[in-house]
Amino acid sequence: MTEWNESIGRLPGPAGVPPKPAMPRSSAGRRGRLARQRWVIIVLGALLFPAYGTSAYLWFDDRAHLIAAFTLCSLTAVGFACFGVRALEAAQLSAVRLRLAKLRLARQNSVLQSTLEHMGEGLSVFDSQGRLIAWNFRFCELLDISSTFAAGATLRDLLMLQTARGDFGAAEAEADVTGRLDLFYRDVPTTKERVTAAGRVLQIRRCAMPNGAILSVYSDVTEIRASERKLIEARSQAETANRAKGDFLANMSHELRTPLNAIIGFSEVISNELFGPIANEKYLEYIKDINTSSLHLLSIINDVLDMSKIEAGKVELAKDVVQVNSIVGKVTRMVGERARSRGIDLTALLPEEDMEIWADERSMKQILLNLLANAINFSKPGGKVCVRVIPEKPEGAVIEIEDHGIGMNEEEQERALQPFGQAKPAMTRTSGGTGLGLPITKGLVEAHGGTLTIQSRSGFGTTVRIEMPRERKALPSDPL
Repeated sequence: MTEWNESIGRLPGPAGVPPKPAMPRSSAGRRGRLARQRWVIIVLGALLFPAYGTSAYLWFDDRAHLIAAFTLCSLTAVGFACFGVRALEAAQLSAVRLRLAKLRLARQNSVLQSTLEHMGEGLSVFDSQGRLIAWNFRFCELLDISSTFAAGATLRDLLMLQTARGDFGAAEAEADVTGRLDLFYRDVPTTKERVTAAGRVLQIRRCAMPNGAILSVYSDVTEIRASERKLIEARSQAETANRAKGDFLANMSHELRTPLNAIIGFSEVISNELFGPIANEKYLEYIKDINTSSLHLLSIINDVLDMSKIEAGKVELAKDVVQVNSIVGKVTRMVGERARSRGIDLTALLPEEDMEIWADERSMKQILLNLLANAINFSKPGGKVCVRVIPEKPEGAVIEIEDHGIGMNEEEQERALQPFGQAKPAMTRTSGGTGLGLPITKGLVEAHGGTLTIQSRSGFGTTVRIEMPRERKALPSDPL
């Protein structure tokens, strides 16, 4: 229960029960009492009238003076009665207003007490003399003190109790309390945290009030701090696991690439029959399959390693001036045979004046190869694939790859941009792929400081738009 000192207007009441405000008496009762008091005044005036008349008769012996005396007495009595009635009405009105003001104050006091009691934080107010003039039950609960103790406590009493319990550690009580008393009024506003003897973490916010009092708000942040510690531990574990994954992939890269290169090299020698013809054509067919499968496996390993570097932020870019038209021409020639084998019309729309961008040439080739390979693989036989280079702004270059293939809806686009995600698994099984092409491409574009966006409709084709910065100053020069 909130306790209010009478110096701030708390109305006394039983423990745990808000004080019941006094109700004003009814208006009918007030009118009856006012009427009785008015008659008392009139009767007093009427009694004064014969008194004044008797005095006039004794002092004046002629009729003229007697009439004048009686008239004066009458006017005096009437004036006295009117003045008394008006004064009485004013007093009654003031009393009513005072009672209404007390009623409003009592109601406000009750609402304020209820508000403080329903706060989730503890609250205390110590005046400039160190007296506890306001608090709520949550304050007593968080500091582990009784309401009885708080009712007559001072700041020194509270600090002495906490010091005796060992809340502040091992310290000499009197000296420690004196230092804390001085700091209490000087170190404001402030926010600090303290761990109680029960293991509860309290956040304490203090600020000074205009009359020299100090308002303190106590919040229990034990669960919040525990959650933060768990998040830090989880992040540390994730970073450790990520480093372990990187080390594993680096080792596996060496362990897998070495035998694969041997397999690829020997299979090429055998398939080309460099040391003589192979009598059985079936063996020649098998060795070509071995070579193709080995190259495919090496490609998958390279994709996994590239994705791992991108996720770890360790992509190394050897940036230099790159001619956009030249690199687009090289890539279209590399995928031209695949497009012709499927009857797909591959065209490149390039500006007359070649553009230059500051980028890594090998990465740019990989970006365009991945996008053109996807466009060709997911286009229908006899379809069209177009590469456009658009000089939109002096500081940026835009490259668009458009196809009229199977397209993707929004859900499929999100899935395609996730590592190992495949927009249409059924199509991917027939056309091949690991689901790393688009994520690697997006990561390489962003490593250059560019952006990749996709516009697609299921059944109507896809347009991938790459915006690359042209200025060297707009690109990070150090490896990610």
